[in-house]
Amino acid sequence: MSEIYKIIEKRKLDVVNNPIETSHGLPNECYTSKAYTKIEREKLFEDKWVVVGVASSIPKIGDAKPFGLLGIPLIILRDKNNKIRVFHNVCSHRGYKLLQKKCKIKNVIRCPYHSWSYDTEGKLVATPHLGGMNKHNLVKFDKSKSNLKEIRSSVWLDLIFININNNEISFDKYIKPLSDRWEKFWPKKDRQLMFHSDDYGYFKLSAKCNWKFAIENYCESYHLPWVHPGLNSYSKIQDHYHIQGLPNRFAGQGTTVYNPRLKGKEKFPCFPTWPKNKEHIAEYVALFPNVMLGLHKDHFYSYWLEPINHKYTKEHMEIYYVGEKAANSKKFKSLRKQNHKLWKDVQFEDVDIIEGMQEGRNSPAYNGGNFSPVMDNPTHHFHKWVATNIV
Repeated sequence: MSEIYKIIEKRKLDVVNNPIETSHGLPNECYTSKAYTKIEREKLFEDKWVVVGVASSIPKIGDAKPFGLLGIPLIILRDKNNKIRVFHNVCSHRGYKLLQKKCKIKNVIRCPYHSWSYDTEGKLVATPHLGGMNKHNLVKFDKSKSNLKEIRSSVWLDLIFININNNEISFDKYIKPLSDRWEKFWPKKDRQLMFHSDDYGYFKLSAKCNWKFAIENYCESYHLPWVHPGLNSYSKIQDHYHIQGLPNRFAGQGTTVYNPRLKGKEKFPCFPTWPKNKEHIAEYVALFPNVMLGLHKDHFYSYWLEPINHKYTKEHMEIYYVGEKAANSKKFKSLRKQNHKLWKDVQFEDVDIIEGMQEGRNSPAYNGGNFSPVMDNPTHHFHKWVATNIV
């Protein structure tokens, strides 16, 4: 019997894939079980393309930082050739966690335990006293077999994606369905114009709940009138449409009435080839498993999740504008500050909701939930993705 079925009854997972009218959502164990989370780590966070940060957070050659993915220690760095690389954060000698905090690597990553050292490409370049005092090399010891273990990675829209088990399709093929969807109003040449804001381009929220609740909530607009009354006053529930990406890798919602309500005479510059007949379109897409994207004519954001354990999640918001001036000049500072506050307020309004769902999953009477066949399609789409990929 599969390990997953020792934790969750098979019938509970099978029903998730039913048509939405007769489906239930993921069972409670998918949110409350530590044993289940170990399976999810392997099947979703090691097998799939997963976001672990943004390239702009390590902008200069030699910049490096540690990151933990559900307990897996990683190093993210920018090498001497300006390439982003991701390695397992462990010395090949005795398994010491090499990087403890964000730093600048001048030449090598040196292990504090026995001083074995690695360059920014992960090559083992120094092994002091390997063969005895002052004998730093051995003919029978092949250093190349003890390099840092690099993880397959790719950078897209500043996001750093990794595939730990190196078993997914190429990233270009993986992202193609979403990239193609946006090509019609946000072509690749316009995407090169994005700049991360240094002053009002980031915030972090913490949620005492499972990471999946953030994705589920983001996918749908059903909750807008009650959770986001301010947003719903000008972008109403009836102004939204569903997005369900095929193959089943993303889902979300779009609005047809995007019209930024920021005070002041200035307006953010827009992407130059954004079609006039789509200037009020904005789309909010969750790319499974752990990043939520917001695309507008005048700015873009990525809201990526750092799952700590089965009931605690860190949420990182990164905001980008069209051109360096919009992102960082004094001229647009007031607008950036307002936009930052707008999104922080909106996302914070969701925290109580997703934490409340975590608490509710302790009820043995809850069957995984029933879906609205009209309003919950994107969320059901995500549940099916999880159920399909964990078995």
